[in-house]
Amino acid sequence: MKKILILNGPNLNLLGRREPGIYGARGFEDYFEELKQRFADVAELSYFQSNHEGDLLDKLHEVGFSYDGVVLNAGAYTHTSIALQDAIRGIQTPVVEVHISNVHEREEFRHRSLISCACRGVICGFGLDSYRLAIESFVNA
Repeated sequence: MKKILILNGPNLNLLGRREPGIYGARGFEDYFEELKQRFADVAELSYFQSNHEGDLLDKLHEVGFSYDGVVLNAGAYTHTSIALQDAIRGIQTPVVEVHISNVHEREEFRHRSLISCACRGVICGFGLDSYRLAIESFVNA
């Protein structure tokens, strides 16, 4: 039985209200309930969100040697955080980077990720379904 963490970074607590034209009109908590039902055979599917980089680092350290996968949407820290890259490299648990929007259709600064080089893979542009696809990558591994 697998243990998988969904880890969301800054401003993702505003999903459903924040720029719905880009991120959709659905809050993440509702979607997470759907994911838990869909992946009921996963031993532990947990969720953590923080707007603080250090909290994200601490959570990676906490689960990084005992979980089977981390689905990480680092938000804007994707483009700025060498510390997150180092944390991903420092743990044993594989990480899949996800983005709700297709970051390559957006502003130029969003085209570069400082964490993807440390991740197992990257999924972007499928809306909230990006999370489902990432979980499936762990479940089917």
